[in-house]
Amino acid sequence: QVQLVESGGGLVQAGGSLRLSCAASEIRFSINTMGWYRQAPGKQRELVAQITSGGVSYYADSVKGRFTISRDNAKNTVYLQMNSLEPEDTAVYYCNLISSATYWGQGTQVTVSS
Repeated sequence: QVQLVESGGGLVQAGGSLRLSCAASEIRFSINTMGWYRQAPGKQRELVAQITSGGVSYYADSVKGRFTISRDNAKNTVYLQMNSLEPEDTAVYYCNLISSATYWGQGTQVTVSS
């Protein structure tokens, strides 16, 4: 069973930065997509950013220019660098892997205070 282990969440003031990491225990197919979703209280889970194994990335409009997704294929790890954080970014952030199936991490809390 593939496991995704996230780290890097926490509490930060508005305007600050955080870096999330997510390591997959294994990725069975070389063609895959890793990404980050988030879910705020009372809201649906939404896609934040994703990146293919070939390096093509996608960002939600709300985070363009502030967040950067990257990955290290040798380490089966995806990162999300979050800059200029806003209170509206407060949510539980979930790592996602689309490979032979779809896998989710346990989630990491990001709280941005005003």
